[in-house]
Amino acid sequence: MNNEFFFTRLQYESGDWDVDQRMPSNLLNSLVEYTTLRVDTLERIVPLSSEELFKSPFCYISGHKLVEFTPREKENFEKYVRNGGFVFADDCNHDIDGLFAKSFERQMAEIFGNDALKKIPNDHPLYTVFFDFEDGPPTTSQELNGWGDDLVHDYLKAIEIDGRIGVLYSNKDYGCEWDYDFRNKRWYKIDNTRFGVNIVLYALTA
Repeated sequence: MNNEFFFTRLQYESGDWDVDQRMPSNLLNSLVEYTTLRVDTLERIVPLSSEELFKSPFCYISGHKLVEFTPREKENFEKYVRNGGFVFADDCNHDIDGLFAKSFERQMAEIFGNDALKKIPNDHPLYTVFFDFEDGPPTTSQELNGWGDDLVHDYLKAIEIDGRIGVLYSNKDYGCEWDYDFRNKRWYKIDNTRFGVNIVLYALTA
Protein backbone atom coordinates (compact mmCIF):
# COMPACT_ATOMS: atom_id res chain seq x y z
CA MET A 1 0.00 0.00 0.00
CA ASN A 2 1.40 3.38 -0.99
CA ASN A 3 0.71 5.94 1.72
CA GLU A 4 3.19 8.58 0.59
CA PHE A 5 2.03 12.18 0.50
CA PHE A 6 1.87 13.59 -3.00
CA PHE A 7 1.31 17.08 -4.35
CA THR A 8 -1.49 17.51 -6.92
CA ARG A 9 -1.73 20.51 -9.22
CA LEU A 10 -5.19 21.00 -10.66
CA GLN A 11 -5.42 21.46 -14.40
CA TYR A 12 -8.51 23.37 -15.50
CA GLU A 13 -9.65 24.13 -19.03
CA SER A 14 -9.77 27.92 -18.75
CA GLY A 15 -6.92 30.24 -17.79
CA ASP A 16 -3.26 29.36 -17.23
CA TRP A 17 -3.01 26.64 -14.62
CA ASP A 18 0.67 25.74 -15.21
CA VAL A 19 2.45 28.46 -13.24
CA ASP A 20 5.24 28.56 -10.63
CA GLN A 21 6.71 25.34 -11.97
CA ARG A 22 9.50 24.96 -9.39
CA MET A 23 7.29 25.64 -6.38
CA PRO A 24 6.02 22.07 -5.82
CA SER A 25 9.49 20.48 -5.72
CA ASN A 26 10.65 23.19 -3.31
CA LEU A 27 7.71 22.65 -0.97
CA LEU A 28 8.07 18.87 -1.16
CA ASN A 29 11.75 19.24 -0.27
CA SER A 30 10.71 21.20 2.83
CA LEU A 31 8.34 18.43 3.89
CA VAL A 32 11.22 15.96 3.61
CA GLU A 33 13.56 18.31 5.48
CA TYR A 34 11.30 19.25 8.38
CA THR A 35 8.77 16.45 8.87
CA THR A 36 8.58 12.68 9.09
CA LEU A 37 6.05 12.40 6.27
CA ARG A 38 6.77 9.87 3.54
CA VAL A 39 6.82 12.09 0.47
CA ASP A 40 6.58 11.42 -3.24
CA THR A 41 8.84 14.17 -4.59
CA LEU A 42 7.22 14.28 -8.03
CA GLU A 43 4.37 16.71 -8.64
CA ARG A 44 1.21 15.18 -10.09
CA ILE A 45 -0.92 17.11 -12.56
CA VAL A 46 -4.56 16.07 -12.48
CA PRO A 47 -7.41 17.48 -14.59
CA LEU A 48 -10.11 18.89 -12.35
CA SER A 49 -12.62 16.99 -14.48
CA SER A 50 -10.92 13.65 -13.76
CA GLU A 51 -11.89 11.03 -11.19
CA GLU A 52 -8.18 10.92 -10.26
CA LEU A 53 -8.86 14.07 -8.25
CA PHE A 54 -10.50 12.04 -5.51
CA LYS A 55 -7.29 10.15 -4.75
CA SER A 56 -5.46 13.39 -3.86
CA PRO A 57 -4.86 14.40 -0.23
CA PHE A 58 -3.91 17.95 -1.19
CA CYS A 59 -4.55 20.05 -4.30
CA TYR A 60 -3.08 23.30 -5.56
CA ILE A 61 -4.71 25.66 -8.04
CA SER A 62 -3.33 28.93 -9.35
CA GLY A 63 -3.03 31.20 -12.37
CA HIS A 64 -3.17 34.75 -13.68
CA LYS A 65 -6.12 34.63 -16.05
CA LEU A 66 -9.84 33.93 -16.14
CA VAL A 67 -11.14 30.96 -14.17
CA GLU A 68 -14.35 29.58 -15.59
CA PHE A 69 -14.95 25.99 -14.64
CA THR A 70 -16.85 23.62 -16.89
CA PRO A 71 -19.94 21.97 -15.36
CA ARG A 72 -17.92 18.79 -14.73
CA GLU A 73 -15.08 20.76 -13.11
CA LYS A 74 -17.56 22.52 -10.83
CA GLU A 75 -19.17 19.24 -9.88
CA ASN A 76 -15.84 17.59 -9.06
CA PHE A 77 -14.53 20.62 -7.16
CA GLU A 78 -17.59 20.70 -4.91
CA LYS A 79 -17.69 16.94 -4.39
CA TYR A 80 -13.98 16.82 -3.54
CA VAL A 81 -14.16 19.64 -0.99
CA ARG A 82 -17.41 18.54 0.63
CA ASN A 83 -16.03 15.04 1.09
CA GLY A 84 -12.97 16.13 3.05
CA GLY A 85 -10.59 17.26 0.32
CA PHE A 86 -8.31 20.29 0.62
CA VAL A 87 -7.56 22.87 -2.09
CA PHE A 88 -4.96 25.60 -1.72
CA ALA A 89 -5.83 28.36 -4.20
CA ASP A 90 -3.21 31.05 -4.76
CA ASP A 91 -3.59 34.14 -6.94
CA CYS A 92 -0.48 34.66 -9.07
CA ASN A 93 -1.45 38.30 -9.61
CA HIS A 94 -1.63 38.96 -5.84
CA ASP A 95 -4.39 41.40 -6.72
CA ILE A 96 -7.89 41.43 -5.23
CA ASP A 97 -9.15 43.20 -8.35
CA GLY A 98 -7.24 41.01 -10.81
CA LEU A 99 -8.80 38.63 -13.29
CA PHE A 100 -7.87 35.43 -11.46
CA ALA A 101 -9.07 36.73 -8.10
CA LYS A 102 -12.41 38.02 -9.34
CA SER A 103 -13.19 35.00 -11.47
CA PHE A 104 -12.05 32.40 -8.91
CA GLU A 105 -14.08 34.06 -6.16
CA ARG A 106 -17.07 34.11 -8.49
CA GLN A 107 -16.67 30.37 -9.09
CA MET A 108 -16.55 29.73 -5.34
CA ALA A 109 -19.72 31.79 -4.83
CA GLU A 110 -21.52 29.83 -7.55
CA ILE A 111 -20.47 26.49 -6.06
CA PHE A 112 -20.65 27.11 -2.32
CA GLY A 113 -22.77 30.26 -1.94
CA ASN A 114 -22.09 34.00 -1.86
CA ASP A 115 -20.92 34.08 1.77
CA ALA A 116 -18.91 30.85 1.86
CA LEU A 117 -15.48 32.42 1.32
CA LYS A 118 -14.57 34.25 4.54
CA LYS A 119 -11.54 35.78 6.20
CA ILE A 120 -9.93 33.47 8.72
CA PRO A 121 -8.55 34.88 11.98
CA ASN A 122 -4.80 35.14 12.38
CA ASP A 123 -4.96 32.89 15.44
CA HIS A 124 -6.39 30.04 13.37
CA PRO A 125 -4.75 26.63 13.99
CA LEU A 126 -3.35 26.82 10.44
CA TYR A 127 -0.72 29.23 11.77
CA THR A 128 0.51 26.99 14.60
CA VAL A 129 0.03 23.44 13.34
CA PHE A 130 3.81 23.03 12.87
CA PHE A 131 5.72 26.32 12.69
CA ASP A 132 4.37 29.31 14.63
CA PHE A 133 3.25 32.39 12.69
CA GLU A 134 2.04 34.70 15.44
CA ASP A 135 1.03 37.48 13.05
CA GLY A 136 -0.92 35.28 10.68
CA PRO A 137 0.10 34.70 7.06
CA PRO A 138 3.70 35.69 6.31
CA THR A 139 4.18 38.55 3.87
CA THR A 140 5.65 37.82 0.45
CA SER A 141 8.27 39.78 -1.45
CA GLN A 142 5.72 39.98 -4.27
CA GLU A 143 3.54 42.19 -2.07
CA LEU A 144 6.42 44.26 -0.74
CA ASN A 145 7.69 44.96 -4.26
CA GLY A 146 4.47 46.79 -5.01
CA TRP A 147 3.22 44.60 -7.81
CA GLY A 148 -0.41 43.60 -8.04
CA ASP A 149 -2.74 45.77 -5.98
CA ASP A 150 0.15 47.28 -3.98
CA LEU A 151 -1.33 45.93 -0.75
CA VAL A 152 0.03 43.65 1.92
CA HIS A 153 -2.82 41.23 2.63
CA ASP A 154 -2.90 40.63 6.36
CA TYR A 155 -5.31 37.69 6.23
CA LEU A 156 -6.24 34.68 4.14
CA LYS A 157 -9.72 33.54 3.20
CA ALA A 158 -11.22 30.08 3.39
CA ILE A 159 -14.28 28.01 2.81
CA GLU A 160 -14.93 25.81 5.81
CA ILE A 161 -16.87 22.56 5.70
CA ASP A 162 -17.96 21.21 9.10
CA GLY A 163 -15.46 23.44 10.91
CA ARG A 164 -12.51 22.44 8.73
CA ILE A 165 -10.92 24.43 5.90
CA GLY A 166 -11.73 22.85 2.55
CA VAL A 167 -10.54 25.71 0.34
CA LEU A 168 -7.69 27.98 1.49
CA TYR A 169 -7.49 31.11 -0.65
CA SER A 170 -4.55 33.51 -0.87
CA ASN A 171 -3.99 36.80 -2.70
CA LYS A 172 -0.38 36.84 -1.51
CA ASP A 173 1.20 34.88 -4.39
CA TYR A 174 2.99 32.25 -2.36
CA GLY A 175 3.46 30.29 -5.57
CA CYS A 176 5.84 32.91 -7.00
CA GLU A 177 7.45 33.38 -3.59
CA TRP A 178 8.35 29.68 -3.45
CA ASP A 179 9.17 29.32 -7.15
CA TYR A 180 12.92 28.68 -6.96
CA ASP A 181 15.19 25.65 -6.96
CA PHE A 182 15.21 24.18 -3.45
CA ARG A 183 19.01 23.99 -3.58
CA ASN A 184 19.08 27.79 -3.44
CA LYS A 185 17.30 27.82 -0.09
CA ARG A 186 20.61 28.11 1.73
CA TRP A 187 20.84 31.73 0.59
CA TYR A 188 17.70 32.67 2.52
CA LYS A 189 18.08 33.88 6.10
CA ILE A 190 14.68 32.36 6.89
CA ASP A 191 13.22 29.56 4.78
CA ASN A 192 10.13 31.15 3.28
CA THR A 193 8.55 27.79 2.40
CA ARG A 194 7.91 26.95 6.07
CA PHE A 195 4.37 28.27 5.83
CA GLY A 196 3.75 25.80 3.03
CA VAL A 197 4.64 23.03 5.48
CA ASN A 198 1.90 24.33 7.79
CA ILE A 199 -0.63 24.35 4.96
CA VAL A 200 0.09 20.74 4.01
CA LEU A 201 0.11 19.46 7.59
CA TYR A 202 -3.15 21.26 8.35
CA ALA A 203 -4.68 19.66 5.24
CA LEU A 204 -3.58 16.21 6.42
CA THR A 205 -4.47 16.46 10.10
CA ALA A 206 -7.40 18.83 10.57
